[in-house]
Formats: sequence, C-alpha cells, structure tokens
Amino acid sequence: MITVNPRHLNLCSGQKVLDLGCGEGRHSIHLMITDDVDVYGIDLCLDDVRTASERAEPFNNPEHAKGRLLLGVANGLQLPFVDATFDVVICSEVLEHIPEFKAVLAEIDRVLKPAGVFAATVPAYFPEWICWKLSDEYHQVEGGHIRIFRERELRQSIEALGHHHFARHKAHALHAPYWWLKCLFWNKPNSRLVAAYHRLLVWDLMKRPALTRVVEKLLNPLLGKSIALYFVKAEQKAPESLRLVGEVSS
Repeated sequence: MITVNPRHLNLCSGQKVLDLGCGEGRHSIHLMITDDVDVYGIDLCLDDVRTASERAEPFNNPEHAKGRLLLGVANGLQLPFVDATFDVVICSEVLEHIPEFKAVLAEIDRVLKPAGVFAATVPAYFPEWICWKLSDEYHQVEGGHIRIFRERELRQSIEALGHHHFARHKAHALHAPYWWLKCLFWNKPNSRLVAAYHRLLVWDLMKRPALTRVVEKLLNPLLGKSIALYFVKAEQKAPESLRLVGEVSS
C-alpha cells in the first residue's frame, strides 16, 4: 500500500529517487519493481531499514525489478548527499514526527535537482484531529506524531523554498475509521471490533475488490487519512551579475 501516486512523479529511465524516511520500504520497493530508476531508501531507524531490506530481497533481481535499490541509515537533518543529487524526492508520513521539519525541507531542497519533483505526504488534518481527541496516547508515544499539519501550512513552507505546487490528493479513507476505533479502544488492545476492522483492511489490501476501491475513491476527498502534495523545484536562475552582463551584451 503506497500513498504517493507514481504518475505524478514523472519518472524517467536512469533517474535517481530519494525515499526519505522510507520506513519498511513500501515506496522504495514499489518503485524499484515498477521503474528503471535508482532508488535510495533512507531512514533513521536501523530496524526498519533491515526490515525493508528483507522485504526487498525476493524482488531485487532483474527478473522481478526494473530498477535498483540502495538502503541505508541517515538523518534527514543532515543527508549524506551532495547538492542536486536527486531527480525525485519522496517524504511520506515523516514530517509530522520531526520537531525541526523546516530544516528537513531545506535538506530536501538542497539534494533535489532544479526542475526535480518533490512529493510530501502527511496525515490529513480532520482524521488526525479526531485521533488526537480520542486518545492522548496515540500521539504521545515515543516517536509519535508531534503536530497536525494544515494543508496550507505545509504547502506554504515548501513553496517558500522556491517549489511550485502542481497536484494534490487524499488517500486511505478506509483506514481512517480503523485508527479512530484503535484510539477509542486504545486501552483495550484485544478489542474484537478493532481486530475485525483490521481483518477487513488486510482482505481489502490483498484482494482489492472493485466495490471497496470505488467506495474509498468516493470517500477520500473527505476522510482520506493522508494528504499528498506534489511540487516541482524551480529552475536555477543565473546570478544577478551574469544576467546584467548578458543584458549589456545583447
């Protein structure tokens, strides 16, 4: 289950893609399989990177994958890459965990090439707000969510770096009620209702029946658990001195 829509990434053969905060590798592995690109999956948690590596192993060969995958541990506040390394950067369900999220955005801007695509996803405001109201433990656990983003706030923070917004969508509406139930019964981990809804989600993920696909598509604009925003980084402008010389010469 991925949140970013690959169609908005405008991927081309041979490009480099950074999946920042790759977790257990859902986006990294998906893109390695579907596109002829070099995917770099980076996360701060070594255990998650190990899990991603294990999950990728069965597909990490020319028979099953079009691209290549490199996984590693790194801090989003200080990425181990030179400027303008990547054609595409994905940062999915990460920024809501980070106190200095604008510093991470600055690092993303630094390693993204001019005209590169940046996809950011965070929990959507309304479903997340309900989770916070139903349970303090939901967002107070170690490594949990420390903020609820409003779409305008995140969009303006990224646009301030010189990125142009060009697409948006919400996703995973069927998952919102699951998290509401989980929050409501947070102190009852053996809740049959929560377990039953989880089984429904697993069944939907594995079978992907047409009915639930249509229902989720209709509900996403209102109840989508995540919101995805897409940007393209502005082309670099020539330094002022060079532009003045060019104007005089012409």
